[in-house]
Amino acid sequence: MPFGKLRIAALVLASLVVTPVATQAESLSDAMVSAYRSSGLLDQQRALLRVRDEDVAVAVAATRPVLNYAISSTLNVANNSLVGVGATLSASMALTASYTIFDFGRGELGIDLARENVLMTRDALVGVEQGVILRAVSAFLAVRSAHETAMLQANNVRVITEQLRAARDRFEVGEITQTDVSLAEAALAGAKSAEAAARGQLMVAREEYKAAIGHYPNGLRVPPAAPMTARSLAEAKALARTRHPDVRAAQRAVSVAEIATEIAKKSMLPTLSADASLSVSNTNPAPPSGINSPAASVGLTLAGPIYQGGRLSALYRQAKAQVEAARAALHIAVQSVEQEVANAWAQLAVAQASIQATDQQIRASRVALRGAREEQTLGTRTTLEVLTFEQDLLDAQAARISAQSDQYLAIYNLLSAMGMLTAEHLRLGIATYDPEAYYDAVKSAPVHNISPQGERLESMLEALHKK
Repeated sequence: MPFGKLRIAALVLASLVVTPVATQAESLSDAMVSAYRSSGLLDQQRALLRVRDEDVAVAVAATRPVLNYAISSTLNVANNSLVGVGATLSASMALTASYTIFDFGRGELGIDLARENVLMTRDALVGVEQGVILRAVSAFLAVRSAHETAMLQANNVRVITEQLRAARDRFEVGEITQTDVSLAEAALAGAKSAEAAARGQLMVAREEYKAAIGHYPNGLRVPPAAPMTARSLAEAKALARTRHPDVRAAQRAVSVAEIATEIAKKSMLPTLSADASLSVSNTNPAPPSGINSPAASVGLTLAGPIYQGGRLSALYRQAKAQVEAARAALHIAVQSVEQEVANAWAQLAVAQASIQATDQQIRASRVALRGAREEQTLGTRTTLEVLTFEQDLLDAQAARISAQSDQYLAIYNLLSAMGMLTAEHLRLGIATYDPEAYYDAVKSAPVHNISPQGERLESMLEALHKK
């Protein structure tokens, strides 16, 4: 395709990306909502959370009585020298029950351990949600920035094309030399190359937008005023230490390790359990003793380890070391989050300063370019000098676009580092996933596969993706 037609197609595409009919334009909030609803990562993490919810049901079930049955049938064939070959058919049925009466609290600790794992996985879900929303923000800003840059480069091509036409006209009448015309031609070729690069970047940004948000951009509105973050760096760090999901998950990991240590310690103690059984058997032909009768038994068992080669002690020491590792991981998580907050805070300050500086640069470059063009008409400026002034203005405008995008992204990075980049905190106005719904449905270890609460949860998940 000729370059001119390709450039026109790209301009049409760019105009459709950001400037469609107002009713079709997508806002930043719309993009975040779409990302929240269509994210496969969120679906995966929600399913993993439900896996951990079932661990609570498993732990609760371990503290309840256990009933089992067994039915068997056996055919015995024997060759007796007196009566010949004989066969007997025997059948039996047994019902057994067992219940742990006392285990020094290991069962309850197992439930507490499962609950802490649930809470830790919920924090991980919040972390995934923050990542999904931040990626959506980044993709939205990247498309807008790439579009504005592409339009800026296209306008630069148009301006230099007009300059080249004027330079050729002036060359025809002998006002300038071929050198000036060649300079304008070189500048036009460079501008077309920059425009092609900007178009390519826009296409890349569109693909990232689709991956992050679930569809191609169909018109993007100007981002609204950025949400509030914190009044000071110290306040932002304090909020991050209490709210960031990585820190909260690390705190839960410490609790999990401490409970596991207590379980390992109590595993050296005995267990008192009760057992009962009822069995019925029948043999045909009947044995000489007559008709078989049912048998029942009830008993208590006290069982515990005496010596296992040091295995239980090793497990206990291992659990204690795991506690120390979890506490160290918590310290590292706090440090990492504080660093993320400080980095985002610095990036925000740099972006704000860059916006102010580029605004001044743009104003000064426009004045300088206007004067250079007037001086060119008077013969005191060369074509190369005018092109240099135009490039300075173009660079300042491109820097302004980048700085504005960086400012928005730094604000949302700061919110993420503070643990506040969630659909609930941003007030996106949508139905969000309730992590307690499935937990409440299964925490008592129901015996049915799908409870009424579970069916309602499935309906809620379907509605979450449709709205």
